[in-house]
Amino acid sequence: MKTYNELYLSTRNILRQRGIEGYSLEAKLIVSKAAKKTVSELMRDLNLYTSGDIELLVDDYTARRLRGEPIAYISGSWEFYGLPMIITPDVLIPRMDSEVLVNAAKEVLTGRKMDARILDLCTGSGCLTCAIAHEMPATRFLAIDVSTSALEICRKNVALNRLNSRVICMQADALSAPPMGLGEFDMIVCNPPYIPTVEIFALDSSVKDFEPIWALDGGKDGLKFYRAIIKYWKVLLKEEGSILFEVGEGQAESVKEMLLSAGFASTDTRLDSLGFERVVIGFMK
Repeated sequence: MKTYNELYLSTRNILRQRGIEGYSLEAKLIVSKAAKKTVSELMRDLNLYTSGDIELLVDDYTARRLRGEPIAYISGSWEFYGLPMIITPDVLIPRMDSEVLVNAAKEVLTGRKMDARILDLCTGSGCLTCAIAHEMPATRFLAIDVSTSALEICRKNVALNRLNSRVICMQADALSAPPMGLGEFDMIVCNPPYIPTVEIFALDSSVKDFEPIWALDGGKDGLKFYRAIIKYWKVLLKEEGSILFEVGEGQAESVKEMLLSAGFASTDTRLDSLGFERVVIGFMK
């Protein structure tokens, strides 16, 4: 019988030998998932003995990871903007790139509209809603997705982060006109599918083989969702409202042109850690 520490070390070594970059953290996540513990509880209990059943689960999870399955789907959890998030194959795994959008939303609203009403389109896991709502405790959100399974994960994450009183989740299609009676919003935030269809097949296998394709595919040129959202959902913005899009590399100029052509007064962008224009902002006034 192994201790948790021995099990963790052996798992870490296997992942390291197979070239897994985050082998130490991923080993902790695998063992803690198998043991039904948090990582903190695992670290606390390292000197305790585990069981044969847990060892078998660790072997299974490790094998799945070595076949390319993302650790977030194996562990069922991830962290975004410092918040815990429940993650399943029904939603995309939150990326650090999306934290740029959270920072931009805070920047736009701080000192101007701290109690903003915000619409999160294509919400997926709800990571943007949860992060902005957590950072700005007077804001209120309507989180929308076309997928019922994604909305279920979003609701769980809203509850996990104790934001139920300020967030409503609703099913609707961002490619179509909005349902009646939604009211007006101070801000729309959106991280839509933006990978051109032909490029899906060239993505890393950990993405194309495991993450939901419908949440990646942005149509022939990757811009299908931007066109539809600007066309159909702009009417929900207040007179001094703004819209914030996450965009793919090389898409910022096209999205800015769409916004200006649709009557937005001005646009701006925010860069990611690699210097790419990752967020496009459209201001109504």
